[in-house]
This record gives sequence, C-alpha cells and structure tokens, in this order.
Amino acid sequence: MHWTPLSFARFTSLVCLFAWSGLSLFAPTVLADESTSSPEVVRLGIIGLDTSHSPAIIKIFNNPNPENEIFNDFRVVAAYPYGSRTIESSSSRIPAITESVEKEGVKIVDSIDELLSQVDCVFLETNDGQLHLEQALPVFRASKPVFIDKPTGSNLAETVAIFRAAEHYQVPMFSASSLRYTEGAQAIRNGKVGRVIGCSAYSPCSLEPSHVDLFWYGIHGVETLFTCMGTGCQTVRHTETDSCQLAVGQWDDGRIGTFRGIQIGQRGYGGTAFGDKGIAEIGPYSGYEPLFVQVAEFFHSHEPPIDAQETIEIYAFMQAAFASKQAGGDPVAIADVVQEATAEADRLLAGKLDEASE
Repeated sequence: MHWTPLSFARFTSLVCLFAWSGLSLFAPTVLADESTSSPEVVRLGIIGLDTSHSPAIIKIFNNPNPENEIFNDFRVVAAYPYGSRTIESSSSRIPAITESVEKEGVKIVDSIDELLSQVDCVFLETNDGQLHLEQALPVFRASKPVFIDKPTGSNLAETVAIFRAAEHYQVPMFSASSLRYTEGAQAIRNGKVGRVIGCSAYSPCSLEPSHVDLFWYGIHGVETLFTCMGTGCQTVRHTETDSCQLAVGQWDDGRIGTFRGIQIGQRGYGGTAFGDKGIAEIGPYSGYEPLFVQVAEFFHSHEPPIDAQETIEIYAFMQAAFASKQAGGDPVAIADVVQEATAEADRLLAGKLDEASE
C-alpha cells in the first residue's frame, strides 16, 4: 500500500485534532494480569449474544481440531447475553443464541463484572453500537485486552470516546470489520496493483435509525475502501436514492474513493481497485476466520494490527457522509467532523474516567 503524506498544513491540523482527542499514533501495550491468565489456555469472554458473530467465535475458538493451530491457545469460557434491549432485530436473537451458546459449554453470566472475573481477554460483540462505550469502560478498568466488533460506536463521538478511554487506561484494543481481511483487499493493500490511485467498494447497507447511516452495515464496504486506499481522505460528498447510499471521498493527493451501499437488488461485497500497475477486483467475502486469526494474534501480542487513526478516519468518513446528506450533498471536511466529535467525546467521558493505575 502506498501512503502519501498530507500537506504540512493539513497534516498539522489533523494531528492536532487527534492529539486533542487523546489518541496516540501507536496503540498502548500492556501485559495481561498474571493472576488471571492461564499459562496454557487464554480464557475468552463474549459480551453480547445479539449477533450471529458470537456463535461463530465459539465455533472457531472452541473447535477441538481447528484448521489454524493458533486457535488451540484459546477457549471461550463465559458470555454475557446483553446485547441490545431496544433494537428488535438484535434483541429478539438473544434467547435462541444464549441457549445455543450454553449448549456449547460456555457459562452464561449475569453481569459484565462477573464475566471479567473469569476471563483474560474480551470480545465486545453487542450489535448495538450505542452500548459499546458503556460496556467497554469496565473492560478497560479491568485491564483486559478487547476486540470491539463493528460498529465501534453508533456515531463518531462515541467512537473517539472509546479510543480515548482505552488510551487513558492503557489497555490494548482494536475494532474492525471482517471485510478488512478478505484475501483480495489484503493483496491490494500489499501492492497487487502498485500504488492505488482509486477504488470503488460496495456492500449491503441496511440502515438503523439509532446509528449514523453507514455505521450500521455500510461499515463493511467503507472498511474495504480504506483497506485498499489507506488514510488521507479530506472531504466526502454523499448522495442518497431509494436504491443506494453513495459516498465519494477525495484524498489529500487528489485520489478518489467511492462507497456504494446497496439497498435494492442483488447484494454482495466487493469492488475494484485502480492502481498504477494494474486493476483488480477486490473479490468476495472470505468469512470470519481471517479476522479471528488477527484477533488471536492480538490477544497474544497485545499489539493492535490497525492504527487507531485509520479506524477513526473510517468512522469520520461515514460521519462526514451523513453530514453531507443533511447538507444536500455538499462536501464535508473530515477535519470538521473530527473536531466536532472530539468536543462531544469530552462530554461523554466527563466524570467517567478513573485515575489510571500506575
């Protein structure tokens, strides 16, 4: 992947904004609490049984004969079911998923605190991003490394607040869509078409009124776009029709990246990357396992595979697209939505951060 630096003025502006939000260029690294860690098996806990992702985690990590031996080092031992209580499409899943998880030998607990007392690392899987900040804070206070499934938050301010809280408590975390780790997207990121000079990505894009439009499901295609393009997006224009959500981003060096959120017709995942040495299709979805390999390596190393800034910019792109839609399709600057979100993140975190332990 070719990374083009921002102009000095724009670079300084963005760095100042990210610095103000409390995000470092390098994610924190801490050691797990030795008193709760097994030397043989890392105990995993799941928060949120309102998504199909949770049973998939158990199926892969608790498989006695996994295809990838890294999963032998882990076992999901406990789960807290909630989970959305207000989004019917998610909350209605909880009873059946809870029952199936319990049949797999995973202990169902009554609280996040109870879960944290029994595990070394955490999957925060709650489908409702509105709950992620509230649920992540006790995980950070307990110094448990955590993977937060998409969306990181229901809006950019919540997302920034979560990263700031992780930084405050010096707890390693990362968040990503599984579409980041498709074989095609990773090949393009690693130079398959040379320098990427443009990309068009697509995915299904159902909307949830409690979330910024693209956060709920468009995140899959937007993360694909950024996996191929890298950071440096400056402005976003958004167009909405009955059939799709279309977001067009302009990068600092003039490159153009687009996301098409499919709402009517045949649905799928993919796109095309345009490079100085070739053109390549991104290819289809590869399932959960490539992401879970990355999570397993993260739980061992405590080193996030994605810089916080890249994830923040992905969500800033989606927030800017929403702002553009509200402005009738006018371009919206990434820097502007980040600045607004950091101010709101301050309000969200007011009085909620304990002093970090020495």
